[in-house]
Amino acid sequence: MNDQAQHKTIDLNRGLYLIRYEGAEDKSAPPTVRVFPERGEGQNCTIIAPPDATDTILYGPPSGLVISAQRSCRLVIEVAPTYRGGSTAANVKIEPLTQGQLPTRASTFPREAPQPSAGELRDFRLMAHVAGIGDVTEPVDTWIAGPNAPARIEGICLYWPGKPQDLTIQYAVRFARPQRGDNQFVPLGTFAGTRGRALPLTGINLEVSGPGAHLYSVTAEAIFLGAPALRMSGHRINLSGPSGREPLVGIKLGVEHAAVQSAPQPTRSVAAPAQPPRSGGRVRVFRSRQGGAKPAV
Repeated sequence: MNDQAQHKTIDLNRGLYLIRYEGAEDKSAPPTVRVFPERGEGQNCTIIAPPDATDTILYGPPSGLVISAQRSCRLVIEVAPTYRGGSTAANVKIEPLTQGQLPTRASTFPREAPQPSAGELRDFRLMAHVAGIGDVTEPVDTWIAGPNAPARIEGICLYWPGKPQDLTIQYAVRFARPQRGDNQFVPLGTFAGTRGRALPLTGINLEVSGPGAHLYSVTAEAIFLGAPALRMSGHRINLSGPSGREPLVGIKLGVEHAAVQSAPQPTRSVAAPAQPPRSGGRVRVFRSRQGGAKPAV
C-alpha cells in the first residue's frame, strides 16, 4: 500500500452509482484514484470498469466507474500521488443512477401540491442521550450539546406527531466499533444507540421517502470531535467526521418545506486524514443525492 496515499470510506445504500474523477489540482501529474470495497464488503457490491480494463484505477480526469451495490456496503477511495511528494488533491463525485419513475395518468397533468403548514414543521422533535447528562429533547433547529457545550452523544430518537401520512422518515446510527443495531434504519419514535455504555455515535444516516417526500427536506448540523461543524440538507443525509471515527459532540435537526431552499448548496467537501502539512494534501469527495446535488457544507 502506498504510504502517501489518502483514503476515504463511503457508505452506499443498495443501488447503482457513477463514480467520476472530475479534476485534479496538479494537471500535469494528476494522482491516481483507486476504488475498492472495504474488507469483508466484496460480496455486497460490484465495480464495473470498461471491457478492456485490468484494474479499477482511474489514472486521471475525466474518467469514471460504475458501482452496483446489491446491498448496503462500504467503499474505499484511495488517492495516490504519481511520484513521491506529489499532489493527492482530486475531486471525485459519486452520483446515484436511476431509471426515474413511470408517470401515471393522474400525474400527467400537474396539480398544485398541498403545502405543509408551519405547525406541521414545528411539531418535529429530536431526543438525544448525552453522556453525563441523560436524555435531552429539543424542538426543530435547536442544538443538543453543540458549539457552546460539546458533549458525546450516545443515541438519538426522532419524533414528529404531526407527520404527513404520505411521508416516511427513517434513520440509522454508527459507532467506532460495530455494535448490535449498528447502521440499521429505524422508524420515527425508535431509539437508536446506547445508554450508559460510553459508546458515542460516530455517524448518523437519515432518509426521507414516500409520495410527499418532494415537499420536504431534512436539515442537519453536526459537530464531530476535532472536526469543523458541517451542515447538510436533502432527502438522504450521511453525517460523519473526516475519518468516520470521531465522536459526535453536537447535533441540530430540522424539517423544511422544499420551496424555502434557494439554489442548491454545494455538496460537502470531506478532507481525508491529514499527512504532514503540504500543498495539495487533500482528498475531496463530492456526493450527489438522487435528482440533484446533495447540499451540504
